[in-house]
This record gives sequence, C-alpha cells and structure tokens, in this order.
Amino acid sequence: MEENKEKTFAYSYSAKDRKEVEDIRKKYEEQPKKQESALERLRRLDNGVTQKATVVALILGIVGILILGTGMSFIMTDIGNAMGDMAIVLGVILGVVGIIVCSVSYPVYMAITVKEKKKIAPEILRLTEELLK
Repeated sequence: MEENKEKTFAYSYSAKDRKEVEDIRKKYEEQPKKQESALERLRRLDNGVTQKATVVALILGIVGILILGTGMSFIMTDIGNAMGDMAIVLGVILGVVGIIVCSVSYPVYMAITVKEKKKIAPEILRLTEELLK
C-alpha cells in the first residue's frame, strides 16, 4: 500500500520582491476616502477658477493659429498657384479670421475667469475666514 503524500512547494520573497508585491497590492485595495482639509479645499477651488478659462483660451488660440496658417498656405504655396487669384482672396480672408480668433482668446479668458471668481467667491471667503481664525 502506498501512502498519498501531498507535495507542497514553499517560496519566500526577498525584501525587494516583497515591497514590490505590497506596492502592487496597494494599488488595488479599496482606499478609505480621506477628508479634505479646509486649506486643501481652498487651494483646489482657487486653482479651479482659472483652469476652465485656460483650456478655452488655449483651444481658441490654437484654432485661430490653424486658420491663420491655412490662409497663409493658400497665399504662399502651390495650392494657391493652382487656385489662381481666388487663393489670394481666400487666404487673406482666412488670415484675418484667424487673427480675430486669436485676438479674442485673451478677452474670453478674462471673462470666464471673472465669471468663475464671482461664482466661487462666497465659498473662498468663508474658507479663508475659517482658516484665519
């Protein structure tokens, strides 16, 4: 009669491997929600005021530059030569539109920033008063 012996294999991780395994495990564990302090909330709100305005202004600026570049390419490249005199007219029109769009980006930035400041001001003032006590 033969005995059934269960074969087992034991392996121990080195300290470096163990730390790596623990770091990977931490990524997937449920993290308890940390309470945001008043100062952290104040910083987050203050940064949020200009964030939306910056994104909109950058998009407007980039679109304006692309329109301006398209107009320039109609005037200065072989595309313009193939289109004839119409390319110069179209290129100038596109160039002016591109310059206008670029020029509008900063006033739009300022308008959005002012609007966001008015919207957030009561909360900012409440938090600063709380922190300054």
